[in-house]
Amino acid sequence: MSNDILLQLDKILDARKTESPETSYVASLYEKGLDKILKKVGEEATETVMAAKDAEYTQNNDNLVYEVADLWFHTLILLSHQGLSSTDITNELQKRFGLSGHEEKANRSKNDA
Repeated sequence: MSNDILLQLDKILDARKTESPETSYVASLYEKGLDKILKKVGEEATETVMAAKDAEYTQNNDNLVYEVADLWFHTLILLSHQGLSSTDITNELQKRFGLSGHEEKANRSKNDA
């Protein structure tokens, strides 16, 4: 997925904040608030885990890709609701690029102390 599609989604999700919850699924989630959005992210995460297990057994990743797309989409809704965007995440990933996972975790632990 190119970053362009993420930026396009950011704009659309931001625009949905002013749309009617009766006509926009995303607007309805915003209206219901953080707990509803978190519930959807949790549901999508669970469905992603189940799809990954199924994919390992069936050797077919189609449903896994579908579920990860749902998870990403709902995570983008969460970010937008919190006043963040995909750019915040890609910037964080860029900061971590080139670090080993162990090094990144050690740096995180130092910052949390």
